[in-house]
Formats: sequence, structure tokens, C-alpha cells
Amino acid sequence: MIERTLFNIAFFGYALTLVLYMTFMFKQNIRLARIAYLTLIISWAFHTASIAIRWYVAGHPPLTNQFEFASSFSWGIALCYIYVYHKYRYHGLGIFISPVIFMIAGYGMSLSRDISPLMPALQSNWLFFHVFTAVLSYGAFGVAFGLGILYIVMNKLKSGKDITKHLPELEKVDLLIYRTIAFGFLFFTLVIVTGAIWAQEAWTRYWAWDPKETWSLITWSIYAIFLHARLKRGAKGQKLAMFAIIGFASVLFTYMGVNMLLPSIHSYM
Repeated sequence: MIERTLFNIAFFGYALTLVLYMTFMFKQNIRLARIAYLTLIISWAFHTASIAIRWYVAGHPPLTNQFEFASSFSWGIALCYIYVYHKYRYHGLGIFISPVIFMIAGYGMSLSRDISPLMPALQSNWLFFHVFTAVLSYGAFGVAFGLGILYIVMNKLKSGKDITKHLPELEKVDLLIYRTIAFGFLFFTLVIVTGAIWAQEAWTRYWAWDPKETWSLITWSIYAIFLHARLKRGAKGQKLAMFAIIGFASVLFTYMGVNMLLPSIHSYM
């Protein structure tokens, strides 16, 4: 199937992007960073085509199982990174974001890619809004995670290291973490609201403390604490960078861990 081939090309393109950014980090050759970014753009284009074709073949948005969400999740992280790069133009950011894209796409490669008919609970117009907002929010949180790692690494680096000239100053990294999390939090709030409305339509209740719902609320609370600390208490620095990392760990557990460890009515996703 052509969409599988396109996704495979995108995955190996993301792997090449990661290798190029790592090589750039050690050799400090700016041309390598430019090639890495171009490779990412081309891979993302193949990835977009694979999602579009799967949508057409399946007859519904490809957001209904673990593989499809892993594919869309990595696509969302790449999209958010592309936006951040175009806005701020720091080549070094790719060193910290490309591993996150590769990791989620690689998880997708390990899953079954069969297309299944929509189960009754998924036959709702809320499917697209609920899961698409999740893709955007998770994508932003993935970028914030990479930026959180970057902040901690830069805090350890001595100024004057060659790589630092390709990276934002610490204060700007801190601001980028805040902005990406604020964007992700807005859409993650919509995920919870649309999910509650959808649950009322599918199961005649807004909230049931299902493990996926509970962990979604935990994840939302982590990012809410981050924003409260940043906006109301003026907190900045390494502690909030750690929040970006902890928040993304909660995102990953909500997405993968709950399905593997906790019985849930959301186990299909």
C-alpha cells in the first residue's frame, strides 16, 4: 500500500535528519544543519502524503488506533518544530527536537498498520476535533520537552562553546518553553472539553474516571501548575524546564502506558 511506503520513507528521513543534526553538533558545520532541516521538511511532506492517502483509503480521519495516533503525533511535533524554526531560525534546536520526532515515529513503526472499520463509539463528528486538537497539543508538548532538555544542557554548558552560537540564549529558551506549553495547554483543554461532549454522546456521561481520562486530567494539571507558576509567581529557569520534561512523561504515559498497563475503554487508541 502506497501510504505505508510513504510513511516508511518519512521515518527513514526522520532517522537521517537525526543523524545529520548529531553530526552537526560534533563537526559544527552549518551546512549539515541546513541539510538536516531540508531532510526534515521533505520527510514531513512524505509523512503528510501518507496521512492524506490513509484518510482517503479508510474513509475516515486516520486517528482511530495506536499506529494512526503515533503517526499523527510525530507529524504534529514536526509541524510545531517547523513553525518554531521559521520564527526563530536557530539551527541547534533540531538537535533536541529531532530525537523526539524520531522516537514517536519509531514507536509507530513497531505497531500494526492495518486499517480497521470504525467501532460504534468512534462514529462521531467529534472524533476529528477531539483527536486533532490532541495532535496539536501533544506536538507542542513534544517540542517543549526538547526545549526543556536544551535548557538543562545549556545551563551546564560553559558559555563560549561553539554549539551555543547556534542556540538561543537561556532566557529565550525559557520563553520558548512557556509559549509552546501555553499553546499546547490551550489545545489540550479543548481535547478534554470535546472528549467530555463526545463521551456524553457515545456513553451518556461526560466523565467516568476511566484511566485515560484520569491521566489526561493529571497531565492537564501538571501543565496548569507550570502556567500558574510562570504567570502568577514569575517562576523561571531549570525548575520549570523540569516541568516541561515531567509533563511530557505524563503525556507519553497517558498515550502509551495507560493502554499497556491499565484496562480502559480508550484502549483502542
